[in-house]
Amino acid sequence: MEKRHRIFVAINLPQEVKKELAKHQDKFSGEWARWTAKDNLHITLEFLGDLTDQEIGEVCVATKEVAENCSSFALNISQIIYGPPQKLAKSEFAGQAPKFIWAVGEKSEELTELRKDLEEKLLEKVAFVPEGRIFAPHITLARISSWGWKAIEPEERPEVNETLDLQFTVESIEVMESELKRGGPVYTVLESHQLNN
Repeated sequence: MEKRHRIFVAINLPQEVKKELAKHQDKFSGEWARWTAKDNLHITLEFLGDLTDQEIGEVCVATKEVAENCSSFALNISQIIYGPPQKLAKSEFAGQAPKFIWAVGEKSEELTELRKDLEEKLLEKVAFVPEGRIFAPHITLARISSWGWKAIEPEERPEVNETLDLQFTVESIEVMESELKRGGPVYTVLESHQLNN
């Protein structure tokens, strides 16, 4: 049986942005959450699932075509919150734990257009199921353990709602592989494609 790889297309963050976000992770650290390693911080544009080597080749071609037709643009990371916010609003009185801590990016016309073009081009090349919900750019800082969350007294649960102003220029998009290891997922950049500057 042909080996498959967990593939996604992402915006890989500049090192200085990763460092700044890691400082915020340190404020909240604890065993109630699994914290994303600094080098793994990214914004997922499209998760494609388990693909063959041939399909990965098609994804790389499609991603390159989209990148060549898109200009670099500024992106601002503006807030750290519990996520996903729409599910939390519904579950607030059900006592459910939040699933994530997210650093949220501001929506922009350029980002929306990039993701739309990418999705259309990828659907021509490989079979995957788009998420279908409105895209909200975010970086997963932590995945919350529901048992760890329940073990904390409600009044001692950390307040996570910080305002940020981290701006950077998106200059490339990356085809990445996720390998699930005992210590958590390891992400590898398979190809990086420069946007049109």
